Amino acid sequence: MSKSTTSSLYLALLILAAESIFFLPYVLSRIFRPTVLEVFQIDNIQLGFCFSVYGFVAVISYLVGGLIADKYMPGKLIASSLWLTSLGGLLYASYPSYFMLKLLYGYWGFTTVFLFWAPMIKAARIWGTATSQVKSFGLLEAGRGVVGAFIGSASVVLFALFMNDDSVETSLSETRNAFTYVIYLSSGIVALVGLLVWNFMKLNTDKELAVVNDTISVGKVFEVLRLPSVLLLMVVVLCAYMGYKTTDIIALYASEIMNYSQVKSAQIATFLLYARPTVAFVLTVFFIRYDATLLLFWGFVVSLFSSFLFCTGLITSALPIVFICSILTMAIGVYGLRTLYFSVMELGDIPLLATGTAVGLISIVGYTPDVFSGPLIGYLLEYYKGIEGYKYVFFMLFVCSLVGCFASWKYYKLFGKEAQRTF
Repeated sequence: MSKSTTSSLYLALLILAAESIFFLPYVLSRIFRPTVLEVFQIDNIQLGFCFSVYGFVAVISYLVGGLIADKYMPGKLIASSLWLTSLGGLLYASYPSYFMLKLLYGYWGFTTVFLFWAPMIKAARIWGTATSQVKSFGLLEAGRGVVGAFIGSASVVLFALFMNDDSVETSLSETRNAFTYVIYLSSGIVALVGLLVWNFMKLNTDKELAVVNDTISVGKVFEVLRLPSVLLLMVVVLCAYMGYKTTDIIALYASEIMNYSQVKSAQIATFLLYARPTVAFVLTVFFIRYDATLLLFWGFVVSLFSSFLFCTGLITSALPIVFICSILTMAIGVYGLRTLYFSVMELGDIPLLATGTAVGLISIVGYTPDVFSGPLIGYLLEYYKGIEGYKYVFFMLFVCSLVGCFASWKYYKLFGKEAQRTF
């Protein structure tokens, strides 16, 4: 196999793994949120606590997983995590009790982070060169978006085959039967991707071998923690990720505020899945020569604007076009930030050898919304009925976007291309 073919296969498998692993714990509930609440007989607060359990376990796993990522090759770690995650789908499809559902999300918090998250980021940095990190992470995010959109569309089609579009006439057992097929499809894909990664995701280059540490050093944690870029990226990722978590409720907004059916609400959420690769692709192709640190700032500005639109409470069933335009604007900001925030590690002078440790530290803070955002959003939606609850949720995003603007501007001033030319 030629070097270029090996490189392309490496990236393709990384993309498949990076998206498929989160389908069971996250993407399904984003696309089918009204359905998930119905089939598991839970409310928004209870689902939020499931996400909170996931986030709590994940936060613990980030740092330790980061240290392990710096010691071992990424491919084997990623494949193992995919298989373990797929096994959880079997329990998910049995519609367990609320208690068991929380344990399952805790299990997924371990399987999708401990052996996966830092190795995935490290693999992306290995694939890209020092001068093409935006390209590397842009292609990763765009590819993930395409995979997510494809699997999401297939899931909606499969769901619709067994579901009456008029949810009033569909029984709980019929809804569960339709959703079970979706769970099995997702679980099978995750397991298959794991098999492909195990056998074929390898570069066999000196660069790949050179970023493996012989030992795990706790002292390295404190050394990396002292880097200003790491501290700022903690805030940047935290604020950006709050935007991503907010997209979890778009399907529910479509159902409760826009009065769409379950199938149409899922289609709206799938529309966002298609927006994700489009945004990443545009950034990669048309903005690759721009300063990634400055683009981070403008991503938060766009997110700030879109959250303000929803905060007004004017987006109702009477304005369907405004709704579509608003979620598209949100997608530009949210998915643009997801594409960019790890791509600026190179500009922030974070050593490749310490990628796993740095990603672990950044993620401990950056992904804490996994712990608190679910219950908080659930509380706001359950206790402030109708559009009032959604206004509070989007105001939370507005505040985070504002903080993100300040943090990303500081990163640009310290590590942007113009700042580097002054040294």
